[in-house]
Amino acid sequence: MEKPSSGYQRLLSEKYPTIQAASTAIINLSAFLRLPKGTEHFLSDVHGEHEAFNHVIRNGAGAIWRQIGEMFGNTLSKSERRNLATLIYYPELKLPQMLATVEDKDEWCRLKLVRLIRFCRGLTAKYRQSTVRGFLPAPLAETIEELLYDRDDAEFKVASYQSQIDTIVATGSASVFITALADLIRRLAVERLHVIGDIYDRGPGAHIIMDLLMEYHDVDIQWGNHDILWMGAAAGSEACMANVIRTSLRYGNLETMENGYGISLIPLASFALETYRDDPCKLFIPKVSPDDNFTEQEIRLMALMQKAMAVIQFKLESQIIKRHPHYGMDDRLLLDKIDYARGIVRIGDTDHPLLDTYFPTIDPQHPDVLSGEERKVVDKLKLSFVNSKKLQQHTRFLFSNGSIYLAHDGNLLYHGCIAMNDDGEFRAFNVDGQSFVGKAFLDRVDRLARQGYFASDDSAVKLYGMDTMWFLWCAPQSPLFGKEKMATFERYFLADKATHKEQRNPYYTLRDSEETARKILAEFGLDPDTGCIINGHVPVKVSKGECPIKANGKLIVIDGGFSRAYQKETGIAGYTLISNSRGLLLAAHQPFESTHKAVSEELDIDSATEIIHTHSHRLHVSDTDRGKKIQQQIDDLEALSQAYREGSIKEHNVYWSLKNNRPR
Repeated sequence: MEKPSSGYQRLLSEKYPTIQAASTAIINLSAFLRLPKGTEHFLSDVHGEHEAFNHVIRNGAGAIWRQIGEMFGNTLSKSERRNLATLIYYPELKLPQMLATVEDKDEWCRLKLVRLIRFCRGLTAKYRQSTVRGFLPAPLAETIEELLYDRDDAEFKVASYQSQIDTIVATGSASVFITALADLIRRLAVERLHVIGDIYDRGPGAHIIMDLLMEYHDVDIQWGNHDILWMGAAAGSEACMANVIRTSLRYGNLETMENGYGISLIPLASFALETYRDDPCKLFIPKVSPDDNFTEQEIRLMALMQKAMAVIQFKLESQIIKRHPHYGMDDRLLLDKIDYARGIVRIGDTDHPLLDTYFPTIDPQHPDVLSGEERKVVDKLKLSFVNSKKLQQHTRFLFSNGSIYLAHDGNLLYHGCIAMNDDGEFRAFNVDGQSFVGKAFLDRVDRLARQGYFASDDSAVKLYGMDTMWFLWCAPQSPLFGKEKMATFERYFLADKATHKEQRNPYYTLRDSEETARKILAEFGLDPDTGCIINGHVPVKVSKGECPIKANGKLIVIDGGFSRAYQKETGIAGYTLISNSRGLLLAAHQPFESTHKAVSEELDIDSATEIIHTHSHRLHVSDTDRGKKIQQQIDDLEALSQAYREGSIKEHNVYWSLKNNRPR
């Protein structure tokens, strides 16, 4: 163990100015190490489905229901347990409904308080009392703490406990305490949340999910390709912005952009109506359902706007590809492969007829140059993105709490893939004479993406970083994308279905092999014998017999179809991977109907849970990465205590207060 420097010890002594202060901290930290490892949840590809996401967060992916069964299974009927569960999930909505239906409200409140307190007591076993205290709202903390830690083994304690319950009810405070206890249960049920990418697109509420994540007590995010696209747009990348807008229009999903982030599409609508007013734009009719209740005029306008933005997108992307030949994306330079007079495009050695030949803004001599009107539209839209306060808040949160990958407690978390060749070797990315593979490449693009957002405006570093964010969205070697091409142009303009195919990186075949998973874990400095990979991005088609557990248990894919668009393919509605002190469990969720039904009809998400690994011994905090950091703190404090005893550092406040753990 490396000894801490004297400078660091002197800095540490400011916080712990005496031997007793350091010793007290060592005692408290050592006690924490002996607690059971907390429960952690892993979710992936929630794709804007905010109601389903919110419910899974509130019900602890079924954990709260299971714990209610364990604690009250012999004393409460199933309907009573379901009633209690709904109260815990949605106290602010369910409590008024319940109170409106009971005659003796005081007795009802007493009963609910007793049950919730009992439930809380069972959950506090994994937490120190001081930690639980920090979770409580200040005005109620002292009372709730006394209720939680009173014991029934002394007559006066029982009387005190009952008196407190009666007083809470008599003062009309029961609703406040019931809500606080329900909130505490949800907080205690899951210690940390990991989101393995793709919060954005498809569903209507990505901005709502981001608000929920910002309020969550402990969360990390591994970026998905849809996330980095929005992050790039927020940074000012015009190509990312064009993709965001076009994709939103294609699926009629404008809620997040317009109502969530206040981004006005009026400049684009005006331009599209003027430029494409005589164009039927049949290839650009948005993919919407009758339930969306769009009028014919709205669908027509979205088609015009979508085509306008698609052409702008292709131009902007061509400019990026030409700026960076090392991206290896010259095959995506299709605008200059079009014979505009004949209405064909040459891809490889084949000429393909175009399904749409109306391109009023493209100059065949300079096909990737924006027209004057297109430039004005792009400038106005970019201003809306970079000035959206809410979008910028969410993007900063994604940067501060997120990354391309995360090595955590011996496991490796990432959204997409580690680019590989057919032979199982990591694919090299070459730039300026340097070759980057595996972990080194992911570290590089993570750093460049941050520069794309945080570097000075108009600097070459920022432009390079913003281009990297677009690269991460759709490039063949992107660890977030994992396909050889994004065939947007072909899907719009070519009838030949063979051109639409987006070949996946060999990783997606090789990852079924334990050898591949072990190779990846070793590349990131993790133990292949004990670690596993947690992956998202490609939905697991359970209905077709596909299994989420691959590579002999070394790789787990947790994209189960949170997005309604994928649920016909997957046959389920998402996975939650659960890690606790005893092992790993995988919960497969059935579709969620609505928050309204969850509250009024007490409909929960049905989840089938499978144990996929059992630890040889119950894990404690000392077995985790957090425990290693705490142990380092203990080592530093022990070295500080020794320095005090040796006289190399002197105590500088002998009036240390053990009661308050701070100098007087």
